[in-house]
Amino acid sequence: MKNKTNFSTIKVVLSYLKRYWFLIIVSLLFATISVLLSLSIPIFIGEGIDLLSEDTVEINKIINILVIVGIIALASAILQWAMNGINNRITYNVTRDIRNKAFDKIHTLPLAYIDSHPSGETVNKIISDVDQFADGLLMGFTQFFTGIVTILATLGIMFYLNWKIALVVVLLTPLSLFVASFISKSSYSLFHKQSVTKAKQTAVVNEVISNLKAVKAFSREDEELERFDKVNEELKKTSTRAIFFSSLVNPTTRFVNALVYAGVALVGALLVIKAGGNEGALSVGVLSCFLSYATQYAKPFNEISGVVTELQNALACAKRVFDFTNEAEEISDKENSELIVSGGSVTLSDVSFSYTKERELIKGLSLEVESGMHVAIVGPTGCGKTTLINLLMRFYDVDSGEIKIDGQNIKDVTRDSLRGSYGMVLQETWLQNASVRDNVALGKPDATLEEIIEACKASHAHSFIKRLPNGYDTIISDEGSSLSQGQKQLLCIARIMLALPPMLILDEATSSIDTRTEIKIQNAFSKLMKGRTSFIVAHRLSTIKEADVILVMKDGSIIEIGNHEQLLDKGGFYASLYNSQFEPSEENKNA
Repeated sequence: MKNKTNFSTIKVVLSYLKRYWFLIIVSLLFATISVLLSLSIPIFIGEGIDLLSEDTVEINKIINILVIVGIIALASAILQWAMNGINNRITYNVTRDIRNKAFDKIHTLPLAYIDSHPSGETVNKIISDVDQFADGLLMGFTQFFTGIVTILATLGIMFYLNWKIALVVVLLTPLSLFVASFISKSSYSLFHKQSVTKAKQTAVVNEVISNLKAVKAFSREDEELERFDKVNEELKKTSTRAIFFSSLVNPTTRFVNALVYAGVALVGALLVIKAGGNEGALSVGVLSCFLSYATQYAKPFNEISGVVTELQNALACAKRVFDFTNEAEEISDKENSELIVSGGSVTLSDVSFSYTKERELIKGLSLEVESGMHVAIVGPTGCGKTTLINLLMRFYDVDSGEIKIDGQNIKDVTRDSLRGSYGMVLQETWLQNASVRDNVALGKPDATLEEIIEACKASHAHSFIKRLPNGYDTIISDEGSSLSQGQKQLLCIARIMLALPPMLILDEATSSIDTRTEIKIQNAFSKLMKGRTSFIVAHRLSTIKEADVILVMKDGSIIEIGNHEQLLDKGGFYASLYNSQFEPSEENKNA
């Protein structure tokens, strides 16, 4: 099963490599020429040794041989350098392609996947796992090609020089292959487990950094350290075992190489002694040449064994990345099916939805929203308010029923055109690592500075932006920024003021803003929402008194519907929610 997995992973790797076939051919050519040049050096050295063993030493011939050896060594080194450069280029082109595909995959995955997997684990796959794969791939290109060429060329030369000694080498070779095969099989599963544990470690670190204020507020430092230490200990165990098995390669293959060298030396020495200097017999120079080839022949086995072990780690990481890129994507949009908003009427017909099959959330929800209506959605936590917004924006698809905008089923239009029709302000802010100007212009990139300033004035963000070091050109980000949560939210509101979309969704849009500023922004929202269909999710019921319709949700169903006065007169669930927020407690009454 594991071999089948390896094979399928290698097939995917080859599909990325084939785009760079020309560079691979050039690299192979350079590797072949470089190896053949370096393997010719022992022949010249052997000739030099034979010249030195003669009664009359011809210095000129020896100097010529040394010059030739120097030129060959230099040419081989230059080709090796060029090959390494090409291999680096191939490796990082492939890893760039894989990372691009993985990052692009994030945008096509359903939110259900993102919500159910730790973000640190996903980041680890795209960054750390691809890095590990790149290291293994680079080692494979650099050492595997040259190793194979060296083995084949060395064997050919040794059989040409003396087939008896070459046969000794061939008979001892399977020992090295057996060792490499055994270790690679044992190390793959360990490296795969190591990769999974690294992902867990990254997820823990990411989670703590993202929620560090909460960790400190609840004095959870020791508990989080203990949790991290537990994962760290698990990583230590898996890494130690993986490294132990991989480290066996070098000493065991070196032992086999020493046996090969000893076998060549013993058989060669016997043949030299037996020949006794007869014409055509094995000379001392040829024996020294053989010993050199025995070393060069054995060396690639040691390197290739190391490469195979490293490749097991690389393949284990690559499999995790490819599994991620093969995850099921969102249902594709229909071509040429843009949403055209004429009025903004929204119809929900018998809509049902649940995040998991075990827990039903929204059941048979039907609703008619006329063009330009302001619809407020209220209810206790977990009742389905944000879920309804997710369905309107098609972040999730309904399990049954349908949602229509101006008579068009949102499943029959592109997600881009649907989401582009809404201006959305969420409770959770999101800012790019860019200037204030670029952040505000996110929904309208061609906006002028005057338009941006006007939108910021409408959202009451202009005053604090002027106090920033570089005003509208100040670089900010969502993390590590000196802006308060309320200031970030004002910038997100400014985006909507600038883009002026045909419909609005405000999900706790003023939750982080002080009451005084909130009143001003509510007035600005009132102007913005005029003539636009708007959905407002709010916990503070004072912000939705003026809504045309208030939907009161509980357990995924609309239990009450009407305007503020009508719902208060009913004295039902909404009235109890409202009174709990605004009626003074018995203690305050008696005070």
